[in-house]
Formats: sequence, structure tokens, C-alpha cells
Amino acid sequence: MENIAVQIIVGAVFVFTLGSFIEYVVHRLMHKRILLGQVHVDHHKEGTGQGFAKEFKDYFVPTLPINIGAALICWLVLGMPFMALGAVAGGLFYCAFAAYAHQVQHEFPEMVIWMRRPVHTIHHEHKMWFHNFGIATDIWDRLFGTYKYVEWKPERKFSFRRFFQIRWISNYSAGSIMADMEPLDRGNSGSAPKA
Repeated sequence: MENIAVQIIVGAVFVFTLGSFIEYVVHRLMHKRILLGQVHVDHHKEGTGQGFAKEFKDYFVPTLPINIGAALICWLVLGMPFMALGAVAGGLFYCAFAAYAHQVQHEFPEMVIWMRRPVHTIHHEHKMWFHNFGIATDIWDRLFGTYKYVEWKPERKFSFRRFFQIRWISNYSAGSIMADMEPLDRGNSGSAPKA
């Protein structure tokens, strides 16, 4: 693959798609209490996002080894350094897109114009513990049979201004930012919230 643009696009699309799939799998594992079970139960009880910056960090930090690994495979194994560059860009873009998608669905779900229904909003509003695990997209739910159709109508009309009115940064102090960077040490026990 000699064309630089093609390498960059292939790398970016592959890692973006991989990120989307990983998000779906991890969300399912959270609902099975295999990963961050109690943290996720708390998220369902609160029903809010953390702000774009913290959401981005929560996507970026755990996927960093995957992004680096994909880039190294592209560069060192396949001999395609521009595909590696695309992989890194695709990973960063997916983290930003997923963080935005999660936050906007908690604040302004009518702004989710890339899906017919904001699947994560529906997941929360209808207390779906076994359905609609996608956050940024519903593709994997549809492929793996976990998509559940629910009629949804936005509470507000679409307004382009709301694209930028999400909570970008949570209410952090300097100490809470450092504490937040430490690994989570919460249990994975507990039962599914009652519907």
C-alpha cells in the first residue's frame, strides 16, 4: 500500500471501528459485573455524565496500550508508518467522539443526529440492563441482537448551539484530579438495579 492517504485512512478507520467494538464489549462486561460493576451501577443511579474531559480520560487511558499496539503493528510488522499514524489518529478521534457521545446523551439527547435514536439515553431512561449497550453507535447492538427498539421523542427541539453546551469539565479541584488518576478500587459485586 504505497499511497500515504490510503494508509492513514485505513489505519484510522480500523482503530475507530475497533474502539467502537471494544466500547460495546466493555459496557456489556460492566453490566455482567466483570468490569467496574459497582461503579457502573452508581452511574445508572446517578444518570449523568462526568463532563467531556473526564469521559475522554476514561476512554483514553485504558485504550492507550491498544492504540500503541495497533500503531506498532502497522509500523514495525506491516512496514506502513502512515497507517500507524492513522491508527493513532483514529484512536484519539474515537476517544473524543465516544466521550462527546456519552456526555451529550446525558444532557441533550436530541443532538445525537448520527443515530435514529440516542441508544444510550434509551438504555438509561428505560433501565435496560440487558439491552442497548452501544454508546456512540448502535451498530454492535444490532449485529449481536442486543438492540431493543423503544419509541423515543426528544423533549426539546434540535438547536445547533447545544452541540457546544455540554459540560466540558466537571467540578474538579487540583486534588480531585490527582486522586482521579489513581486506579479505581471499587468492588464488582452487587445485583442489577431494579426496573
